[in-house]
Amino acid sequence: MSDAGYLDAISTSYDTVADTYAERFPAARLGPVGHAMLRAFAEVVLAESKGPVVDLGCGPGAVTAVLAGHGLQVSGVDLSPRMIELATAAYPELEFGVGSITALDLPDGELGGALAHFSTHHLPPEQLPTVFREFHRVLAPGGHLLLGTHLGADEHLRPTEAYGGHPVSYEWFLLPAELIESLLTGAGLTITARLDQPNPSAPGRSFAYFLARKEG
Repeated sequence: MSDAGYLDAISTSYDTVADTYAERFPAARLGPVGHAMLRAFAEVVLAESKGPVVDLGCGPGAVTAVLAGHGLQVSGVDLSPRMIELATAAYPELEFGVGSITALDLPDGELGGALAHFSTHHLPPEQLPTVFREFHRVLAPGGHLLLGTHLGADEHLRPTEAYGGHPVSYEWFLLPAELIESLLTGAGLTITARLDQPNPSAPGRSFAYFLARKEG
Protein backbone atom coordinates (compact mmCIF):
# COMPACT_ATOMS: atom_id res chain seq x y z
CA MET A 1 0.00 0.00 0.00
CA SER A 2 1.35 3.45 -0.92
CA ASP A 3 1.99 6.18 1.65
CA ALA A 4 -1.18 7.98 0.57
CA GLY A 5 -3.05 4.67 0.59
CA TYR A 6 -2.34 3.67 4.16
CA LEU A 7 -2.93 7.21 5.46
CA ASP A 8 -6.24 7.40 3.60
CA ALA A 9 -7.22 4.02 5.03
CA ILE A 10 -6.48 5.19 8.58
CA SER A 11 -8.34 8.47 8.13
CA THR A 12 -11.40 6.92 6.49
CA SER A 13 -11.58 4.06 8.98
CA TYR A 14 -11.42 6.34 12.01
CA ASP A 15 -13.96 8.71 10.50
CA THR A 16 -16.26 5.68 10.26
CA VAL A 17 -15.75 4.43 13.82
CA ALA A 18 -15.24 7.80 15.54
CA ASP A 19 -18.60 8.16 17.28
CA THR A 20 -18.61 4.60 18.59
CA TYR A 21 -14.96 4.86 19.60
CA ALA A 22 -15.63 8.03 21.61
CA GLU A 23 -18.45 6.29 23.49
CA ARG A 24 -16.42 3.16 24.23
CA PHE A 25 -13.14 4.78 25.22
CA PRO A 26 -13.65 7.63 27.65
CA ALA A 27 -10.69 8.64 29.81
CA ALA A 28 -11.90 6.26 32.52
CA ARG A 29 -11.04 3.30 30.27
CA LEU A 30 -7.33 4.10 30.58
CA GLY A 31 -7.15 2.26 33.88
CA PRO A 32 -4.71 2.93 36.71
CA VAL A 33 -1.56 2.06 34.74
CA GLY A 34 -2.48 4.32 31.83
CA HIS A 35 -3.32 7.20 34.14
CA ALA A 36 -0.09 6.67 36.08
CA MET A 37 2.01 6.87 32.92
CA LEU A 38 0.25 10.04 31.76
CA ARG A 39 0.77 11.60 35.18
CA ALA A 40 4.46 10.67 35.18
CA PHE A 41 4.86 12.12 31.67
CA ALA A 42 3.19 15.35 32.74
CA GLU A 43 5.40 15.61 35.81
CA VAL A 44 8.68 15.25 33.91
CA VAL A 45 7.57 17.75 31.26
CA LEU A 46 6.55 20.30 33.88
CA ALA A 47 9.71 19.76 35.90
CA GLU A 48 12.27 19.64 33.11
CA SER A 49 11.20 20.92 29.69
CA LYS A 50 8.19 23.13 30.52
CA GLY A 51 7.21 23.69 26.87
CA PRO A 52 3.94 23.01 25.06
CA VAL A 53 2.79 19.45 24.44
CA VAL A 54 0.99 17.91 21.44
CA ASP A 55 -1.11 14.75 21.62
CA LEU A 56 -0.20 13.03 18.33
CA GLY A 57 -3.17 10.97 17.19
CA CYS A 58 -5.48 12.47 19.79
CA GLY A 59 -8.71 10.79 18.64
CA PRO A 60 -11.78 12.29 20.37
CA GLY A 61 -9.63 14.24 22.83
CA ALA A 62 -10.18 12.40 26.11
CA VAL A 63 -6.47 11.77 26.71
CA THR A 64 -5.60 15.32 25.65
CA ALA A 65 -7.98 16.56 28.33
CA VAL A 66 -6.32 14.33 30.93
CA LEU A 67 -2.97 15.97 30.15
CA ALA A 68 -4.54 19.41 30.40
CA GLY A 69 -5.90 18.40 33.79
CA HIS A 70 -2.32 17.70 34.90
CA GLY A 71 -1.37 21.30 34.12
CA LEU A 72 0.16 20.91 30.66
CA GLN A 73 -0.28 23.40 27.82
CA VAL A 74 -1.55 20.80 25.36
CA SER A 75 -3.19 20.56 21.95
CA GLY A 76 -4.17 17.60 19.79
CA VAL A 77 -3.74 16.50 16.18
CA ASP A 78 -5.38 13.57 14.40
CA LEU A 79 -5.63 12.27 10.85
CA SER A 80 -9.42 11.81 11.15
CA PRO A 81 -11.52 14.95 10.61
CA ARG A 82 -14.44 13.34 12.45
CA MET A 83 -12.28 12.63 15.49
CA ILE A 84 -11.24 16.29 15.51
CA GLU A 85 -14.88 17.39 15.28
CA LEU A 86 -15.74 15.26 18.32
CA ALA A 87 -12.70 16.45 20.28
CA THR A 88 -13.46 20.11 19.57
CA ALA A 89 -17.09 19.68 20.60
CA ALA A 90 -16.21 17.83 23.81
CA TYR A 91 -13.31 20.06 24.88
CA PRO A 92 -13.82 23.52 23.33
CA GLU A 93 -11.24 25.03 25.68
CA LEU A 94 -8.47 23.00 23.97
CA GLU A 95 -7.01 23.33 20.48
CA PHE A 96 -7.32 20.48 17.97
CA GLY A 97 -6.44 20.17 14.31
CA VAL A 98 -6.32 17.66 11.46
CA GLY A 99 -2.84 16.48 10.58
CA SER A 100 -0.56 13.49 10.11
CA ILE A 101 2.07 12.35 12.58
CA THR A 102 4.21 11.40 9.58
CA ALA A 103 4.74 15.09 8.67
CA LEU A 104 3.90 17.44 11.52
CA ASP A 105 3.12 21.08 10.79
CA LEU A 106 5.33 22.22 13.65
CA PRO A 107 8.66 24.07 13.82
CA ASP A 108 11.84 22.32 14.83
CA GLY A 109 12.45 22.10 18.57
CA GLU A 110 9.13 23.63 19.65
CA LEU A 111 7.68 21.06 22.04
CA GLY A 112 8.40 20.32 25.65
CA GLY A 113 6.57 17.04 25.22
CA ALA A 114 4.91 14.79 22.65
CA LEU A 115 2.41 12.03 23.36
CA ALA A 116 1.76 9.23 20.86
CA HIS A 117 -0.90 7.24 22.72
CA PHE A 118 -1.61 4.07 20.71
CA SER A 119 -1.41 5.97 17.43
CA THR A 120 1.56 4.36 15.64
CA HIS A 121 0.56 0.69 15.31
CA HIS A 122 -1.30 1.31 12.03
CA LEU A 123 1.89 2.55 10.36
CA PRO A 124 3.98 0.11 8.30
CA PRO A 125 7.18 -0.72 10.20
CA GLU A 126 9.34 0.76 7.48
CA GLN A 127 7.70 4.15 8.15
CA LEU A 128 8.49 4.18 11.88
CA PRO A 129 12.09 5.46 11.59
CA THR A 130 10.81 8.49 9.69
CA VAL A 131 7.98 9.07 12.17
CA PHE A 132 10.25 8.75 15.19
CA ARG A 133 12.74 11.17 13.62
CA GLU A 134 9.80 13.55 13.17
CA PHE A 135 9.01 13.24 16.88
CA HIS A 136 12.66 14.00 17.63
CA ARG A 137 12.61 17.01 15.28
CA VAL A 138 9.69 18.78 16.94
CA LEU A 139 10.91 18.21 20.51
CA ALA A 140 13.04 20.86 22.16
CA PRO A 141 16.34 19.72 23.66
CA GLY A 142 15.40 18.10 26.95
CA GLY A 143 11.85 17.44 25.71
CA HIS A 144 10.07 14.17 26.42
CA LEU A 145 8.11 11.64 24.35
CA LEU A 146 5.61 9.18 25.77
CA LEU A 147 4.79 6.42 23.28
CA GLY A 148 2.09 3.88 24.12
CA THR A 149 1.57 1.03 21.69
CA HIS A 150 0.38 -2.53 21.12
CA LEU A 151 3.04 -5.24 20.97
CA GLY A 152 3.30 -8.55 19.15
CA ALA A 153 5.72 -10.88 17.41
CA ASP A 154 5.94 -9.11 14.05
CA GLU A 155 2.25 -9.65 13.36
CA HIS A 156 0.45 -8.03 10.43
CA LEU A 157 -3.32 -7.89 10.84
CA ARG A 158 -5.91 -6.80 8.26
CA PRO A 159 -9.25 -6.38 10.05
CA THR A 160 -12.32 -5.64 7.96
CA GLU A 161 -14.55 -4.37 10.76
CA ALA A 162 -14.16 -2.89 14.23
CA TYR A 163 -16.01 -1.26 17.13
CA GLY A 164 -19.36 -2.90 16.68
CA GLY A 165 -19.15 -3.99 13.06
CA HIS A 166 -18.10 -0.74 11.37
CA PRO A 167 -16.12 -1.40 8.17
CA VAL A 168 -12.42 -0.52 8.34
CA SER A 169 -9.51 -0.77 5.95
CA TYR A 170 -6.55 0.13 8.16
CA GLU A 171 -3.92 -2.45 9.06
CA TRP A 172 -2.26 -3.35 12.36
CA PHE A 173 1.49 -3.96 12.73
CA LEU A 174 2.35 -5.52 16.10
CA LEU A 175 6.08 -5.37 16.77
CA PRO A 176 8.30 -6.60 19.62
CA ALA A 177 9.14 -4.04 22.30
CA GLU A 178 12.85 -4.44 21.66
CA LEU A 179 12.43 -3.42 18.02
CA ILE A 180 10.42 -0.31 18.91
CA GLU A 181 13.00 0.62 21.53
CA SER A 182 15.81 0.27 19.00
CA LEU A 183 13.94 2.45 16.49
CA LEU A 184 13.41 5.16 19.10
CA THR A 185 17.07 5.19 20.06
CA GLY A 186 17.99 5.13 16.38
CA ALA A 187 15.99 8.33 15.94
CA GLY A 188 18.15 10.02 18.58
CA LEU A 189 15.91 9.56 21.62
CA THR A 190 17.11 8.19 24.96
CA ILE A 191 14.80 5.70 26.67
CA THR A 192 14.31 6.74 30.30
CA ALA A 193 11.57 4.27 31.29
CA ARG A 194 9.62 1.37 29.82
CA LEU A 195 6.55 -0.39 31.16
CA ASP A 196 5.11 -3.59 29.67
CA GLN A 197 1.60 -4.78 30.46
CA PRO A 198 0.00 -8.08 29.30
CA ASN A 199 -3.13 -7.87 27.21
CA PRO A 200 -5.65 -10.09 29.07
CA SER A 201 -7.93 -10.33 26.04
CA ALA A 202 -5.18 -11.50 23.67
CA PRO A 203 -2.76 -14.12 25.07
CA GLY A 204 0.77 -13.63 23.82
CA ARG A 205 0.25 -9.94 23.14
CA SER A 206 0.83 -6.94 25.36
CA PHE A 207 0.96 -3.18 25.62
CA ALA A 208 3.97 -1.01 26.35
CA TYR A 209 4.74 2.55 27.30
CA PHE A 210 8.09 4.05 26.37
CA LEU A 211 9.22 7.29 27.99
CA ALA A 212 12.06 8.88 26.03
CA ARG A 213 14.03 12.11 26.09
CA LYS A 214 15.69 14.26 23.45
CA GLU A 215 19.11 15.06 24.82
CA GLY A 216 20.39 18.60 24.65
